Amino acid sequence: MPHHAAALFVGLAAWDTIALVPHFPEADSRVIAESVVEAGGGPAATAAVACARLGVPSAFIGAIGDDLRGARIRDALAGEGVDVSGLVLCPGAASTAAVIVADRGRGTRALCPTLPPPLTLGPAHAARIAAAPIVHVDQAGYGPVMALSAATAISVDAGNPIPGLDPARVTLFAPTVLQLRRMRAAQDIATLLRHMEGPRWEVATDGGNGAFVRTDAELWHVPAYMAAPCISTLGAGDVFHGALVAAWLHGLQAPDAAAYAAIAAGLSCRAIDGRSAIPDHPTVLAALATHRPRPLSPQES
Repeated sequence: MPHHAAALFVGLAAWDTIALVPHFPEADSRVIAESVVEAGGGPAATAAVACARLGVPSAFIGAIGDDLRGARIRDALAGEGVDVSGLVLCPGAASTAAVIVADRGRGTRALCPTLPPPLTLGPAHAARIAAAPIVHVDQAGYGPVMALSAATAISVDAGNPIPGLDPARVTLFAPTVLQLRRMRAAQDIATLLRHMEGPRWEVATDGGNGAFVRTDAELWHVPAYMAAPCISTLGAGDVFHGALVAAWLHGLQAPDAAAYAAIAAGLSCRAIDGRSAIPDHPTVLAALATHRPRPLSPQES
């Protein structure tokens, strides 16, 4: 199993069928889709693709079945240059699939995924996790990785509930503002982001309102990056997390890294699926010259 990847992603990979519609259908109705596409998906897998597209050697560990969808998942990742030698093949299991309806009019989507095969990590995976400079996990990868207690640095996508999540053990923590308010007894951004001292970087994303970043001295706001045309927001959060990992490895400071991630996520919305419009590193750097974070005053925070 090769160990050359700079970033390791562990968790869920899926094969998506995505319908783009002008509006969500009502019960027992019929809406003509503008387009239907199939593409690779899954939070950690799409984050791995984003990181690779942004110039960072990346690898993915996750469970797939020995079926056609599993082969498509593997080939799509490999086609993006993601190292897939750590995939766990589960004989007789069905690979994760998702049917997704994307509403162009409101920029929202509805997801209907199947459950993934169980992810069991072996000694070779443990060695690889221990050697990686950073390991990014989603809801399927958090438990198996944290059980090993071997990772040097952890990045977490908490977009879905994660039992036992301990942000104090996380190096890059980027939940939504809504999630933080559920986790912590506070409403204002300053208190939410400064409540705990564990993560090295803590970023709160807030959809079209952008993101907020805590550093030791200041609270920063990063505006959302609005790409045109915005066709679908599917996978934008996953791209944000992958880009945040890439920015961390590229050596950016936290506020600039959050802006870098916002640009990558915004540009990814130019396509129906979550991957095909992910930009490369030079494109994001060019946009970063003008898309800047700004410190918030105490009155604003």
